[in-house]
Formats: sequence, structure tokens, C-alpha cells
Amino acid sequence: MGKSAELGPTQRPLPTFPEPRPKTSHGPARVLAMCNQKGGVGKTTSTINLGAALAEAGRKVLLIDFDPQGALSVGLGYNPHDMDRSIYNVLTSSDTGLRDVLLTTAVENLDLVPANIDLSAAEVQLVNEVAREQILAAAISKIAGDYDYILIDCQPSLGLLTVNALTASDGVIIPLECEYFALRGVALLTDTVEKVRERLNPKLVLEGILATMYDARTVHSREVLQRVVDAFGDGVFHTVISRTIKFPETSVAGEPITSYASSSTGADAYRQLAREIMARETASAR
Repeated sequence: MGKSAELGPTQRPLPTFPEPRPKTSHGPARVLAMCNQKGGVGKTTSTINLGAALAEAGRKVLLIDFDPQGALSVGLGYNPHDMDRSIYNVLTSSDTGLRDVLLTTAVENLDLVPANIDLSAAEVQLVNEVAREQILAAAISKIAGDYDYILIDCQPSLGLLTVNALTASDGVIIPLECEYFALRGVALLTDTVEKVRERLNPKLVLEGILATMYDARTVHSREVLQRVVDAFGDGVFHTVISRTIKFPETSVAGEPITSYASSSTGADAYRQLAREIMARETASAR
């Protein structure tokens, strides 16, 4: 991974992330939770578009909608209200596995496990279950060999569902809106990640903090991004996701930005993020 002299938005030398090598086989999956207890920071947008960019690079990807609002499912063209089975059934019925609720998407190599409002009842139903924090991990273990990446779109809370997602994951991606109040909640989230690592999932790591909704024209955005880099250093992705009207348009269209506006700066940013994540994984495997 060579470096150029160019400085990226994070004011660090911007590495050149290599094009990924073709895959001749798939699995076992690296499981990543897209997590932030604050809503509206770009979790779902990032899950959809990172997943699509990884799929575009020839990786087999599964997206798990783990938010009762079902925004991930909507963003891929599905109506949550029309679903007979979803991730809720996987969590609450030992007879239902992830393969039983899988949906294919219009994007090659990209599958979806949907969610709807039923999921909001799961947290209450799981309270008295044995090993309740590990139910999602057990379900994923049966399907991990089919995929290269599994991305979990968490709900904006730090409750039992999010703990399940963190317990099932190898890494956490924290999308962070470049805005002061979004910054304040990161310490609470990293504390939760640390507790899950100590008590439930020793392999869990902070994959990276992803700056979203960045506007280089404003001093505020630049200052918040700089504070995040000062605090977390290499824990912050070099890739930064800037604001663009294309993202709300893709939600309405029900498809990723990589297909809806393939040549846009937003699509290029998520392709770069996919390359950065794959490059990090390659480096850590050496």
C-alpha cells in the first residue's frame, strides 16, 4: 500500500488503496457491525453502499437489517410491511435460520436479511433467553462460509439487539456525522464496544470511524473531523463521505449509489472505502 504526497480530507497522506484481487472462492465472512447510538449519521446509507461496493469488487456480501424501522430493506427496494418472515423470526424461533429469510437484491453478489417492526418485540422476548446476547452470532456461524463480508445495520441504541450485533461481529464501523453533537456520543459507544470485548467477544475490534456528511466548505465540519483524527488517529478511515443530494435520491430509488449514480463522487467514495477495508484486512493477515 504505497503512499502519495496528496493529503486527504483528514489531513493525513492519502494512501493508494490497491484494486482487490479476484476471488476464486468465498468465506469465511468477516462480520462488521455498522453502529452508532445516534440516529441520522449515515449507518444505513453506509451499510448499503459499502456492501454494494464490496459486491462490485467481486466479494459475496450479506446485509443484515437489524433495525425495526427496516430502512435498510427499504433502501434496497423492499417493503418491510409485505414480509412474512424476517430477522425477527431467526432470533425468536430455533426452527428458522438466516437462509430461510434471505432475499436476493438487484445487485450481483449482494443478499439481504430484512427487518420490519416485528423486530422491536424481539428485545423483550429475548430477555429471559439463555445466552441471549449470542443468538445472532449462532445464526451467522451457520452461514458465514457462504460470504466474504456480512454487514449488520444496527438500530440507533445500545440495547440488547446492538449487543447481539457486537457479539456476532469481528469489527465495528462507527459512522460519524461531522457535527459536534455527534462527536459527543462516540466515547459512550467505544465504552460499550470495550465492555462487549471484555465480557462476550474477545475478537471484537474497532474497524474504524467513518466520517460522513462532510462538508469541506464549512469550518465546523473540518474542525470536527480534525478532532476525531486527533483523538483516534489511524482508527479513523482515510475515506471521508461528503454530503451529496444523490444519497437521498438513492433511498427513494431503492438502490445503491454505485448503480444509481455510478460515476458520482459518492459512489467513488464508497468504492474507496471498500478498497480501504480490504487493504486493511490484507495487511492484518500478513
